[in-house]
Amino acid sequence: RQVGSADARRWAAGPQLRLTSVHNLTITVVSFPPPKLWGGVIDFCVLFPPHSRAACTGIKMRRVVSLAIRHLSRCPAAAAAPLCALSRNPSAIPCLARDHHNLETGGHKLFPGYNDQELFEAELKYCKSKSHKYSKLEDWFKKRLEEMCNKYVSNSYGPVVQINGLEYFEEDGYIFRRLQNSDQVPEVMLSLDQLQFLHTKDAQFQQIRVSPNQKYLASSVHTLSDESTCVVVKLGPKPEVVHFLPRAFSFEWGTDDSLFYATLENLQSHHVYRLLLEDTRTISELVYKENDPRFFVELACTKDGRFVTINSNSKNSSEVWLLDRLYGMDSPKNVQERVPGIIYHVEHWRNELYILTNYGSTKEYRLMKAPVSSPGMKNWQMVYAVKEKNKLIDMELFKDHCIMILKCYGNLYLQVFSLSEPKAVKCIQLPPWACAIKSEDNLKCEANKFSFWLSSPVQPPVNLLYSVEDNEFYIHEDESKPMITRDCKVTRLKAPSMDGTLVPITVFHKETLNQMNKKPLLVHVYGAYGIDLNVDFKPEQMVLLEDGWILAYCHVRGGGELGLRWHKASRLDKKCVGIGDLKACLRHLHRMGYSNPSQTALTSNSAGGVLAGSLCNVSPGSIRAVVLRAPFLDVLNTMLDPLLPLTIEEQEEWGDPLSDQNLLKYIQAYCPYQNIKPQKYPSVFITAYQDDKRVPLSGLLRYTRKLRNAVAVNACNTMDELPDIILDIQPGGDHFGPSDWEESIYEVARHYAFLYKQLELSVQSAHEELL
Repeated sequence: RQVGSADARRWAAGPQLRLTSVHNLTITVVSFPPPKLWGGVIDFCVLFPPHSRAACTGIKMRRVVSLAIRHLSRCPAAAAAPLCALSRNPSAIPCLARDHHNLETGGHKLFPGYNDQELFEAELKYCKSKSHKYSKLEDWFKKRLEEMCNKYVSNSYGPVVQINGLEYFEEDGYIFRRLQNSDQVPEVMLSLDQLQFLHTKDAQFQQIRVSPNQKYLASSVHTLSDESTCVVVKLGPKPEVVHFLPRAFSFEWGTDDSLFYATLENLQSHHVYRLLLEDTRTISELVYKENDPRFFVELACTKDGRFVTINSNSKNSSEVWLLDRLYGMDSPKNVQERVPGIIYHVEHWRNELYILTNYGSTKEYRLMKAPVSSPGMKNWQMVYAVKEKNKLIDMELFKDHCIMILKCYGNLYLQVFSLSEPKAVKCIQLPPWACAIKSEDNLKCEANKFSFWLSSPVQPPVNLLYSVEDNEFYIHEDESKPMITRDCKVTRLKAPSMDGTLVPITVFHKETLNQMNKKPLLVHVYGAYGIDLNVDFKPEQMVLLEDGWILAYCHVRGGGELGLRWHKASRLDKKCVGIGDLKACLRHLHRMGYSNPSQTALTSNSAGGVLAGSLCNVSPGSIRAVVLRAPFLDVLNTMLDPLLPLTIEEQEEWGDPLSDQNLLKYIQAYCPYQNIKPQKYPSVFITAYQDDKRVPLSGLLRYTRKLRNAVAVNACNTMDELPDIILDIQPGGDHFGPSDWEESIYEVARHYAFLYKQLELSVQSAHEELL
């Protein structure tokens, strides 16, 4: 805005700012935190003399000029300086220079004098001020997403427990029981309505466990506060709730009257208890205690039902204890004491333990066996080995066969062999469109038939049955709904990274898509903990596919897509490898003709935020927009705080900068928060959850404000427009997103509205092109 000199002098009356020969003032919004005197969000404004106006073209004034001048005049050095001193150099303005220094050093006290509550309230107001820009698109996407999700709701599948001809399942807040393969009306065993005193609004049932003779049922109720309560029901003509176990998140039945359970407190699980239901006092007694804070304890049951296993795992080692269900009151028996770097998992079949472990020279998984009576490592015998660059997804034991479920460069396949002759291995390739596989939970070891579900991000789950004896597949497909993959192309690429390693990419788009170099591209990435990038079916992706988007999934190192070595290649002091892989994947996609940087968006969740945030710092020009959900963006300050619930446990993934100065410098060099600098950034939309214990809101508040300030400083020196940097704070505390269906739809609608606005896409033109 340009103002006359008389107006300028009048607005500046009172402060000691000297205005000499002022004919025009250009006001640039820099978005610094406001003085407490004003409250709310008031933007800091910097004055430029007329000759530097070109440096500020396109920057809009957001607040009253008089407040800007008064704010500036409160700095003694600025008050004494002539306007011509306020040039392109931010250091010419003392208050701006101080904050610019903080941007460079990454100081933890970025906003001295402002607490998290003030930043929180300011962000809520800022987000609200931006909402009108996206509101119409959000409403439009909400309707489309509801239609799309309703279309595929019948393809959803959930856990079903089958036992002695009966099946137990959850649906719409109820747990039902009915005869298997029957059309009879199911009986209600338990409903959330019965548990109102647990404050179960927005809660959901998760696990279902039935005692051996169906005397009791146990189920966990998960709430938005990220807590879980186990509810025990006595079955009969009139099922009755008989016990509650607060904070119990993992549980298995020992006998009909004893339930083993592990508790979760402050995101840590270190204790296992035995609940004795037939005791007149209904008491719980401690069975196992984990003393190492790096380890996390969970319970499981072997598929033949013989043992309950206590699994204590850290990020790179494990230890298993056995509880024999035939002798429910016995103490747990250790299989093998933990060894640093050695991971193992235990199954049981025909009085032998089958052990999946990375023990051995290859450091990939092997299947070993040992007698139950002497299960230690010295007695482990080799049965089968997973080849290098193959990911072991799961193992299933049957009557006399074993099925290994594997993945190699995105392709799924089965390896089948007889337990009596394991050297004769039969390899079976699964359909090339399949990206994810889920075994049925209700398999019986006595059978030789393997039932499972296949899916992909754009393919609803398809149920298949494999017969070991016949070596045949049987597909249970709903013919009334065509296979989506018939008009969707799936392409698997390999991007060369800086060191020559080929990084897998899975690409999806409509079969008939033309001019792909001009189409919008959404890139997904994760790359941490050895966990695969989620490639399950998501109906909301179909909306993008219908609008001509290209979807790309980058399976970078740090994840587990190519086995255990793939994870180790980007952890601790090699974390930058995954960042380089992501950069290489984007470069390769664009070179292969998939979209272009101005039409490319990046999305990631949780620990994937490290890669996404780092890419924004080192290669901001390769993407136009970023959508992050509960992202981990401040690795250094998190790992320097041992009082946070996950810091000690996470040291085996990120390292311990408190004890290793070299590692501290390494983390500081790639940490997204630490490396924000004044430059042009893509627009960023962050969804955060107010009570998230895994990624505290305070860190995201600091990150957002620091990033917004950096782009503003850059705007002072260039002709770049300010990108939108939005922190969308949602109530509740579940790190994994809303459990409520409508809230999930709203969240995705907000993300899509942001992407379409930032990429300047018209929803109408997208449909016209496809028609």
